[in-house]
Amino acid sequence: MTHLQAGDKAPDFKGLNQKGEEVSLVDFQGKKEILFFYPKDMTPGCTAQACNLGENYSDLISKGFEVIGVSADSITRHQKFTDKYELPFTLLADESKEIIQAYGVWGPKKLAGREYEGIHRVTFVIDENGVIEHIILKVKTKTHTAQILAELGM
Repeated sequence: MTHLQAGDKAPDFKGLNQKGEEVSLVDFQGKKEILFFYPKDMTPGCTAQACNLGENYSDLISKGFEVIGVSADSITRHQKFTDKYELPFTLLADESKEIIQAYGVWGPKKLAGREYEGIHRVTFVIDENGVIEHIILKVKTKTHTAQILAELGM
């Protein structure tokens, strides 16, 4: 899984969001971020995770967090996902997998006894200075917001 650890400087990134706008890590300087990587838009686990973060978005914002999701889906697919579930946060389209590789969340996975390469579901909490504060490797999709806040002692 990821080679990064709490205390590491978060790798810088640049990508296009669901609106086709460029977004980078420096855009969030001075703010805390929840940067979550997920396998694919419109799938059950990813939808549960995104909707849970969306339903609790105002609470996360009130605690000083920005939320950014990253997958290898296209801008168009992200826009459809955002529209269908009324997601209030940024989704980055990383079709080239540059951000995914930089954060070390691409690798071997198993499903129903089959091995394949894919995106691991991992969440990084990044502080105001761009340093990784916490990493969640075993994401609970249906209660992800509560999981993040509990692990941060909030």
